[in-house]
Amino acid sequence: MSHLACADTPDHPLNRQQLNTFLTLKQRLPAAPASLAASSGIFLGPEWHFDLVRPGAALYGIAPTAGQPNPMHATLRLQARVIQTRQVPTGASVGYGAAFTARQPTPVALLGIGYGDGFPRRLGQKGFVICPDWPDIKLPIIGRISMDSLAVDLTPLVAAGVALPAPGAVFDLIGPHAPLDDVAHLADTIGYELLTDLGARYHRLHYDPRKG
Repeated sequence: MSHLACADTPDHPLNRQQLNTFLTLKQRLPAAPASLAASSGIFLGPEWHFDLVRPGAALYGIAPTAGQPNPMHATLRLQARVIQTRQVPTGASVGYGAAFTARQPTPVALLGIGYGDGFPRRLGQKGFVICPDWPDIKLPIIGRISMDSLAVDLTPLVAAGVALPAPGAVFDLIGPHAPLDDVAHLADTIGYELLTDLGARYHRLHYDPRKG
């Protein structure tokens, strides 16, 4: 078994170099099962497949090839519930360091998720969440992300004439309209890191579409 260093860049010369080296070594152990390709390597073509492929991150919907359309279906959905909503008056601030100050009366929801759950603190002031019933509306994350919570500006929902969510309402942080790779890019990281950071505090549900 070996592993490709640059498989997410299909035209990188090291891919072919590693393949040729692997083929040379395989000739010395012709009966041994061989494996070279992980998620990105699978999409380089059948030459790289051998006896066993190792799809890991691709199973969660991470794009296997940089800068190309993602052929994978997302299987991960990260959601959080509204703890409370507040109308923040003009001039009032939200969160540690007063990183967000309201320039107008601003409806805000507090969600029960934070960096203690592995959600990136770097998404404060630049990330977004999605209301599943209104998937085309992005709700900005405002202020700093705390250990156990984050704040969301609900103004876009109000502008669309949508009623404010009640406590217990569920928002998507990663999902069909907030792809994992897009969220990771906003956090200046990669999908692999974001996945491995998601901690044990989440309530996990495993959905089998065959069972409805």
